[in-house]
Amino acid sequence: MMGQKVRVGIDVGGTFTDAVVLDNETFEIIEKMKIPTTHHDEDGVAKGIVQILQTILESKGIDPEDVAFIAHGTTQATNALLEGDVARVGIIGMGSGMDGLGARSESNPGHIELAPGKRLQTYHTYLDSKNLKEEQIEEALDLLIGQGAEVIVASEAYSVDDPANELRVVEAANRRGVFATGGHEISQLYGLRTRTRTAVINASLIPKMMETANMTEKSVKNANITSQLMIMRCDGGVMSIDEVRKRPILTMLSGLAAGVAGALMYEKISDGIFFEVGGTSVDISVIKNGKVMIQNAQVGGHRTYLQSLDVRTLGIAGGSMIRVQGSKIVDVGPRSAHIAGKAYECFAAPADLAGLQLIFISPREGDSPEYAIARAANGEEYSYTLAGAANLLGYVPEGDYAFAGVESARLAWEALGAHLGLSAEAAARQVLDLAIDKTMKTVNEMIADYELDRSFVTLVGGGGSGAVLVPAMAEKEQMKYQIAHNAPYVSTIGVALAMVKEQLERTVISPTEADIKKIRSDILDKIVQSGASEETVEITIEIDNQKNILRAIATGSTELRSKDLAQAALSEEEMRSVAARSVDVSPDSMQLAAQTGRWQLFASEEIRKSFFGLFKKKRTTVSVVDREGVVRFKQANVHYSSFARKQRHDAFTAFLDENTIYSDANATIPKVFLFFREKMLDLTGMQTKEQLMSIVELETEMLDEDEMWLAVAYQ
Repeated sequence: MMGQKVRVGIDVGGTFTDAVVLDNETFEIIEKMKIPTTHHDEDGVAKGIVQILQTILESKGIDPEDVAFIAHGTTQATNALLEGDVARVGIIGMGSGMDGLGARSESNPGHIELAPGKRLQTYHTYLDSKNLKEEQIEEALDLLIGQGAEVIVASEAYSVDDPANELRVVEAANRRGVFATGGHEISQLYGLRTRTRTAVINASLIPKMMETANMTEKSVKNANITSQLMIMRCDGGVMSIDEVRKRPILTMLSGLAAGVAGALMYEKISDGIFFEVGGTSVDISVIKNGKVMIQNAQVGGHRTYLQSLDVRTLGIAGGSMIRVQGSKIVDVGPRSAHIAGKAYECFAAPADLAGLQLIFISPREGDSPEYAIARAANGEEYSYTLAGAANLLGYVPEGDYAFAGVESARLAWEALGAHLGLSAEAAARQVLDLAIDKTMKTVNEMIADYELDRSFVTLVGGGGSGAVLVPAMAEKEQMKYQIAHNAPYVSTIGVALAMVKEQLERTVISPTEADIKKIRSDILDKIVQSGASEETVEITIEIDNQKNILRAIATGSTELRSKDLAQAALSEEEMRSVAARSVDVSPDSMQLAAQTGRWQLFASEEIRKSFFGLFKKKRTTVSVVDREGVVRFKQANVHYSSFARKQRHDAFTAFLDENTIYSDANATIPKVFLFFREKMLDLTGMQTKEQLMSIVELETEMLDEDEMWLAVAYQ
């Protein structure tokens, strides 16, 4: 193993802590491992991270200096919020003049409900920030700490324009050895109420996350690993542990982000729904044009300025229990065999299932006693599960993590069937149908929300129980499906392969070229601070005119190499058929019209007659495929062309003008995408030709004058 560079990913889940070691060049798995999560150890979850790290490196004789990248994902922030295990927060609200009236109430969120019965306690005081004196800050800190505040948030109206006062409060608190954060550090958006709430939730997590971060970092250093420890973010990227100490809120929901990030690395998916199916719940997320969909997260029903993957969680999974009323199956889940502390029926040895008797239990106090259990003659009790139903009906392939065969499942389900007056198979079918209907309700909502084409969507199963749910669902709904490679470890692989990611949002009305340049250079500084190497950074600028938001998103890797999973590029014929399928035309009508960098643009032209056949209308449909055969863009009624960079001021601007709609009031520029080298540049948020051209200028400045880009425009 000497000298072979590796990437290590560690994923701390509710039940298990998983680790994988990947080859840094080929991304092949060298070793994978699971141990129970160390919730109750005095060192907490960090203890398990240390244990698994030592064990997995020793098992393959890997030298610590050969670890090129190490990252971990954790559900700790999410669990802390759900369980109310958070610090009490003192808020110093600030403002002056007319703004002061609103700032007093907007900077005081009161107690924030995190989950039913769990609240985050806050204490609030207000300072007029005009001529703010040090002694006023000290008095405010005395008051809040005296009331019981453990962490301080400084939140001033318009601090995103000038954070000086917030920084003074943070420094004063730090001098006392108290953790503190300013609203401007979490978000650059106006909107004091939401910014304060986001900052308060962030602050409440700091003490707990500091403990874990310090312990984990120490253990990585003690293991003589020199590469910086990275932590998974909720948008699928990673950030350095120093950034986690300041912004732990970004690790919320990061466990959910890791799974789909891992699946995308291995699966060629253009449009899909990804299911990470565990023992107790399934996390569902959307992939569109080869990318994961992101939205603002909510905590306790309140919006935050936290961008995270749009993941929806349901209590349906491999261990979901079966509820029976009288002689009718009424539900599957949300309780699972894990929660009831029972073994799965399908994993029992057939000999242990002699003399079965059907009984019904309440898994938790207060549950109705309707959950079905098989009690064997030897007194052992087994839970009926969704995994049992799927194994009995033959949906789980041999060799899969959830495979148990048919024999034990049949013995158990015959007893349930007899009680219901059904065959074992008919009972299992009812249970699977119930689970599918409940899950498809959410799937259909997501397909509608993201305007996916149902006939082109692939259902992708991940997690230990992906094959329990997804194959049967695809069959019933007549959809395509695949089970992700290394499905049980897909989250951990996602952590090991993640890119560094940063996002900045500012409230700007009609951004100028100077605004765009400023946010671009600020995000570059920020992502390099977070551990990315500058040469790998890609920046996307978005302008949201309805909300007056200027947004910069940067991704980069921690070492000089972009992610290319060394997959063989597809042939032109294979790409043509993928492109044709994506827009529902025959491959014969699809032509490879242009290519540059990693991009192939396929076009289909159709002449339509209208007005009694007197007029002919040409309709062009385009599908842009990357070298791995993933469709990254598809659209009908478009215009496309290719340009050298040196043509940007003449031929390219003429192309824009041709596709602009002019009316008396204004000019509506087209929606434009550019493709060059490895980049797909989305310019659809631009409102004016000047804005669009200034971003094109910035984004293409590294191209040679003769280098080509493909442009697609549509209204």
